[in-house]
Amino acid sequence: MASAASPSAPGIRQAVAPLRAGQGISFFLRRLHSLTGIIPVGAFLFEHILISNSTAISGPEAYAKQVAFLGGLPLVFFLELFGIWLPIAFHGLYGFYIWYRGDGNTMAYPWSGNWMYTLQRWTGGIAFIYIIWHTWTMRFTGVDLHMVPEASFGKVQMEVLQTPYFLFYILGLVAASWHFAYGIWLFCAKWGIVTGDKAQKRLLALCLAFFCVMTAAGLASLTSFRSRAQQPLDQGTAAIHTMQHNESR
Repeated sequence: MASAASPSAPGIRQAVAPLRAGQGISFFLRRLHSLTGIIPVGAFLFEHILISNSTAISGPEAYAKQVAFLGGLPLVFFLELFGIWLPIAFHGLYGFYIWYRGDGNTMAYPWSGNWMYTLQRWTGGIAFIYIIWHTWTMRFTGVDLHMVPEASFGKVQMEVLQTPYFLFYILGLVAASWHFAYGIWLFCAKWGIVTGDKAQKRLLALCLAFFCVMTAAGLASLTSFRSRAQQPLDQGTAAIHTMQHNESR
């Protein structure tokens, strides 16, 4: 989530508060917050939306294979704990703290940079709630997908086929995609990787295009879950379904 904007003059760069040395623990935490938004949280979103979920377009078997691959990684629990859950928890909770301490000036200073800055806060909050809910329902309720990856397509499909959940999926997808894509621009601006108005505007255009790509890929995946025949949800039926499918090939 973005840090506080400066209302001194209009322009896109006003949405970015520079990170300066000499600010003690606050400087370190803001640097860590900015970094975790790209690695590993951003990397997780990139993999989850553009790689893993996109396999659903090829059907239940391809999606199950991807889930089985991820679930079979060595020390997968610790990879998730230290590579996904804890970084997301820190990035989200510290982002809420920055939001609480910051001042949104969209009404007094309604230029594009400040609107983007405010949108970054709201999409971060929505994405954080969505990721917590999605992780809990997929990983810690019902059938264990790491143990029975054949049931993974059906488990997601069960939620996506319900219109309220489907709309929530879309909201979470758009929020996470925007927060990550615009977060790349904020990261490059804050860390001094891209400087100058022209270079930052070109990077912003690329980030917005990346947002569109992520959103389109996510929507295609969600549509695939809704367009396929209902897949098995329980462990026994999923195993039988997979066996029958393999025998018919």
